[in-house]
Amino acid sequence: MRSRRWARLAALWVSTVIRPAPGPAEASAAARCAINFVRPVPARPMTSTGPSPSPASDTSLSDASAIGRTVARVVRTIGAVETPIDWLDVCRRASARQAELFAATRTISERTVYEGRGEGGDMTLELDRRCEDIVFEELDRVAADGHALLAISEERGAVRLGPDADSPQRVVIDPIDGSMNVRRTIPSHSLSIAVADGGSMADVSFGFVHDFGTGDEFHATRGEGAWMNDARLGVDLPQQGLEVVGIESADPRWVLGSIAALQGEAYRLRIVGSLAITTSYVAAGRFDAMLSVRGCRSVDVAAAQLVLREAGGAVEFMGMELSDARLDLDARFSIIGSLDPAHLATVRAAQVAGDGPS
Repeated sequence: MRSRRWARLAALWVSTVIRPAPGPAEASAAARCAINFVRPVPARPMTSTGPSPSPASDTSLSDASAIGRTVARVVRTIGAVETPIDWLDVCRRASARQAELFAATRTISERTVYEGRGEGGDMTLELDRRCEDIVFEELDRVAADGHALLAISEERGAVRLGPDADSPQRVVIDPIDGSMNVRRTIPSHSLSIAVADGGSMADVSFGFVHDFGTGDEFHATRGEGAWMNDARLGVDLPQQGLEVVGIESADPRWVLGSIAALQGEAYRLRIVGSLAITTSYVAAGRFDAMLSVRGCRSVDVAAAQLVLREAGGAVEFMGMELSDARLDLDARFSIIGSLDPAHLATVRAAQVAGDGPS
């Protein structure tokens, strides 16, 4: 916004400074006011006996042209200086607009309208597309300020926004994490947005998850900590062992082995139906650990995994380092997480014992 404001001011200055030469009736008024930003200089000596050239068509215009070129360089320089993006504000605007959309579509029949299959492979609800449109409208505003973005979204796939750049910021979006919950009017679903300066989970620099069921928002900035609303996460959380463990991708065909492996290890299990929420709940201490029985996509957990790591918890993408877990839409991996890293071995064994596809 600041760069555009400076550009407008510079353009206004150009229109004030570079003005047409005054006519005979205006010249005396200009002299009386003593406002003459571009002063004509005496004409060059002429050997011709013809009429003298008009100063306005000679020196004034050449001076104006030089000033115009200088101002153009200033405008280009100002425009090239990118103002920082307030990603938290961008995400909050998107989640607020989505909340209005959910409030306007309250019934199962209103929410069960399909539009085909998205780039992520799942059937796409009309509501998925409308929620995604909201996020892209907010990203378009960011791109209009001169920022180069590569949006990676469940429905549209990879989309470049803004000016061409070799290394655009990646924005990894799941407009609705928990689509079945949305369709069945179960309130636990979320908006997940992650920003990365590279192509892996290790490169995520900002993460945001909004839980529409509770109204809570979880966000984190790499190296600066994680927050739930206005409370910093990871501060003086009591360690209760594996009292509550969250399980995702809870198809009955897949979870039996994982449940059996947790017998005698976990006190209670919880199934939310949104990987982003479940992972964020571990960060907030609501759950002690979590696992996904089947492989998930980058858009599901890119934001929440940063929230959990910045809260002091541990995240593992089964069989790979963070830097190997790609943000591409076709990437698949199983995720486990724990507030206490000592519990990772237990949930890892439970994940392996599950029967879900990778």
